[in-house]
Parts: sequence; C-alpha cells; structure tokens
Amino acid sequence: MLHSIGSILVPIRREGTPFIAAFAVATLVLFWLWQPLGWIGAILTVWCICFFRDPKRVTPVDSAIAVSPADGRVSAITVVQPPKELVLGDRDRRRVSIFMNVFNVHVNRAPVAGRIARIAYTPGKFFNAELDKASEFNERNGFVIESRAGAIGVVQIAGLVARRIVSFTEAGREIGQGERIGMIRFGSRVDLYLPLNAEVLVAVGQTAIAGETVIARFGPEARERMVRID
Repeated sequence: MLHSIGSILVPIRREGTPFIAAFAVATLVLFWLWQPLGWIGAILTVWCICFFRDPKRVTPVDSAIAVSPADGRVSAITVVQPPKELVLGDRDRRRVSIFMNVFNVHVNRAPVAGRIARIAYTPGKFFNAELDKASEFNERNGFVIESRAGAIGVVQIAGLVARRIVSFTEAGREIGQGERIGMIRFGSRVDLYLPLNAEVLVAVGQTAIAGETVIARFGPEARERMVRID
C-alpha cells in the first residue's frame, strides 16, 4: 500500500506551478457557477498536476548505450538526414522517434553522457507530432551531445497541444546520462539521432521510459554497469 502511494506522490516540476494554480482557480469559479462544471475542473486540475510530475529514474550508465530521452511510445525508426540546425552534416543517421501523449511524463533526459555542444531552437508550426513532417515544420529545440560514441542529436518537437518547450541546461555544459535536459508542455515528440552503426534495440510500438529504457547500443555491451538514480 505504501509503495503504491509512493509511486503516485512524485515530485512536481516548479514550471507547472502557474498552470496548476490557474486550473485550481478556474475550478473554484466553476464550482461557484455550477457544481457539475466544478467537478470537471477538479479532474482537469488533477490531470495538470500529474502532467508536471517528475519521478526519479534509475539510469544504466554505460558509454556503449543510449537510453530513452522521453517517456512514450516508439512511433518510428527510420534512416534520414538530421535537421540542418544541428549541424551534424549531410550523412544519414538512424532516427528513433518517441511520441508522448498528454498522460506521459514530459521531462526529457540525456540519452548519453557528454558535453552539450549545441542547443538550437527553431520556431514553427504545430502539426500532429506523430506526422513525419513535424520533424521539419514544427516548433522544436535540438541538442547535440558530444559523447564517447560521437555526436548524438536529441530534438524536442512541439505537437498539436504543446506550445512551449523548456530547456533545463545550456551549451558547453557537461551532462550525465539520464540527466534532465528539458520538457515540453502538453503532448509532443522527441527524436533521437544516432550514428548509422548504432544497433537499435527497440521496436515501433514499444513503450519507452526516459532515462531507463535502452534504445541503442554502440558497441559490445558492458559486463557491468553503474547506475544513476535521479
């Protein structure tokens, strides 16, 4: 019983405080106007609190693997050229796309350890994040992480509902595998750009957990791995 309660009562990101407060005030007004509307508002307030949850994760720390940068469903695995703003060159890369619905945890994490060489924000439209054209036309924020496996690209893509991408870090900083790098508010997608020689270990339709699910392997799997709990 205590474990179940602990799995629900997780930390909430401070970025969500204004939204949660707005939902709560609106709920009080709705209760004053008509009680059934107030209960709808209460449900939406609870959902808003859950949306901004930020649970701890146990990350396998290994330079030979990439972990998932996002919670959600693996929606596509393709070979494409990376976005030009990442400045990763014209060679094709393996792209693993992870779609986050409005019920997923939206805090994104670093798939590998290394130095953040570049952060590139690109304004854009708000097509459905599951569409392939969202990678090119939607509002997005890209990270390039220089790791032992080479340069790895991570792109946060806003979706139909999402209207704000938040970054928790900055260019030039050293970052640990599984460390928080940002979040997208209210439904979106994250694309992970890997070298062509990376072995993808997930399948389309699989559920991924940020900081925990191993997405790809760059070389022989390590016999022992350290873990990072955060």
